[in-house]
Amino acid sequence: MADPEHHEEEETPVVGDDEDTGAQVAPIVKLEEVAVSTGEEDEEAILDLKSKLYRFDKDGNQWKERGAGTVKFLKHKATGKVRLLMRQSKTLKICANHLILATMNVQEHAGNEKSCVWHARDFADGELKDELFCIRFPSIENCKSFMETFQEVAESQKAEEEEDASAAAGLVEKLSVEEKTADAEKKDEEKSEEKTGEASKADADKKVEDPTSSA
Repeated sequence: MADPEHHEEEETPVVGDDEDTGAQVAPIVKLEEVAVSTGEEDEEAILDLKSKLYRFDKDGNQWKERGAGTVKFLKHKATGKVRLLMRQSKTLKICANHLILATMNVQEHAGNEKSCVWHARDFADGELKDELFCIRFPSIENCKSFMETFQEVAESQKAEEEEDASAAAGLVEKLSVEEKTADAEKKDEEKSEEKTGEASKADADKKVEDPTSSA
């Protein structure tokens, strides 16, 4: 018996169905091209890997899948700050969105070389939440690459924070010196005014005592 999917039926051609009349029909609705902002325009991707993300549910005491898609490390071109961003592959819904801070640490998930875990203050739901994340990759190599990049970024942020702190300390010291200098100058001016006032008073007293001086 022939396969029904490949059964060919003879169709009677209908005259005029495919006839080209040459007429041009204008579209009823004209759609304008709209630029869609992703929020990533001022950032460059340091790493881009396919993965599956989980979050630890404290109430249920279990791991729950957050989504499967692409995880990225995005570095801001102006500030140098780096954030982790992950979107679901089909819906592009955000699964994770948080800055990589100097205090963060990522480590291999016990018993699984393709997975690793870390804590973060995540903003994926529009508000900051403390989360424990676990991410799983198709290969051990990708997991290692993710962990290495994570640690490199955290260390670079630590160096930047120390540099910023040093610069801030220098600025405070400079302002302190300037304030002390200004205070000293102000005191000198006050002393000078006091001396001038005392001299003027002494001259006035002398004139009062010696009436012939005005003759």
